[in-house]
Amino acid sequence: MNRVPRRAPSLRRRLLVWLVLLHLLAIVATAWASYAIYDRVIEGLRDDQMRTLAESYAGHREAPSLPTLPAGALREHGALAVQLWQADGRALVAASAAVAVPLQAVAGFADVPAGPGRAERWRVYTAPPGFAADGLRVQVLQSEAWRHQRSVQRALIEGLPIALLLPAALALLWVIVWSASRALRAVAAEVAAQDEASVDGLPPERVPEEIAPLVGAFNSLLGRLRDALATQRRFVQDAAHELRTPVTAIALQVENLRAHMPPGEAQERFALLEAGVARTRHLLEQLLRLSRQEAAGHGAAPPAQRVPLAPLLAEAIAQFADRADRRRIDLGFVADPALADFALEGEAQELRSVFDNLIDNALRHTAPGSTVDVRLHRVDGAAVVDVVDDGPGIDEAVIERVFDRFFRAPGAAAGGSGLGLAIARAAASRHGLCIELRNRGPQDGGRGLVARVRRAG
Repeated sequence: MNRVPRRAPSLRRRLLVWLVLLHLLAIVATAWASYAIYDRVIEGLRDDQMRTLAESYAGHREAPSLPTLPAGALREHGALAVQLWQADGRALVAASAAVAVPLQAVAGFADVPAGPGRAERWRVYTAPPGFAADGLRVQVLQSEAWRHQRSVQRALIEGLPIALLLPAALALLWVIVWSASRALRAVAAEVAAQDEASVDGLPPERVPEEIAPLVGAFNSLLGRLRDALATQRRFVQDAAHELRTPVTAIALQVENLRAHMPPGEAQERFALLEAGVARTRHLLEQLLRLSRQEAAGHGAAPPAQRVPLAPLLAEAIAQFADRADRRRIDLGFVADPALADFALEGEAQELRSVFDNLIDNALRHTAPGSTVDVRLHRVDGAAVVDVVDDGPGIDEAVIERVFDRFFRAPGAAAGGSGLGLAIARAAASRHGLCIELRNRGPQDGGRGLVARVRRAG
């Protein structure tokens, strides 16, 4: 089982994703840095505050009165609780009885667990003993949870402006990326407009410096392809010209020999020879027409002249009348009287090649005794030309491929070159027309094929 190749992700999407990730990383880094700096600096200031408060009580021999602090003030507001002990270590008085933290044996700062299950942690500063032996011992407490909460809040506040600017930054990034990719879209549009008839390549000065080498490489490749196609066209044209003369001479000799052919098997074989020569001449004419068409430049505007359509179609019908009579095919032309003066702008010979190839294709694939109609009428208010035959139609699976050069649908009648519909489509496109093929159904009154020529768009 063949795997379907995955498309490469969009550069714009990838760039936006990475920029958003970097932006989010900047927010996280800013918040973390704020937390680390604030925690370190502010913790030092709070420790200094605790030390100053403790030292203001240290050395006293009598216990001063202390305000009673509720547990909420300690845990929710980070109030400092002062504890006093006598020199012999007996508890004397405390600012709050809600926290039972014993006097630390070692003076200085410590993180002490306390509370139910020792789940709470307290920052404790124990003042060193004073010079007086009977002096009071002092200890100051503050909630570690409150300290941590304040640091986190400060970090979030520092990162909040960047987070609030994120939508505006994303919108700005989108505009910047869209503007940067506009040059790529312009290059893509110019690449899509290039074909084998384009003279100029892509201008590298109009693209960003980063993709200028890509544009240069594409121009080089396009130049080589144009040279190769020009060489191929010249070869086809020269070969067709060179072969036309000897093939015409062979056809004349074959025609002269017809009167000398005895009846029977020899005459049957001679008919096959005639058909082969006729096919060769037809192929050479189609190749010459195709080479002239390509030499004029695919997509180039044809010389502007007003070409009445009804007389043009009548001339095409007259050209194929003898052939239709030989095959006992009823070749008819029906024109809406309201379109008698309808005309197209373009080159008459190329417009003839469109309808000549469609009529030739219809006659070739229609059995003797059948009908081919050419109709000039209106459909949905627009003038169209339908070439309708009673042939076998075309398999829906390959109906679009019949416009490819040298493609022959399975079961197609012998004698075709495989170039007629390709020539017709190219000539129609040069005149702003398009050719649609569809198989006839019961609504069309029978089987066969309808080839419709209408304005493109």
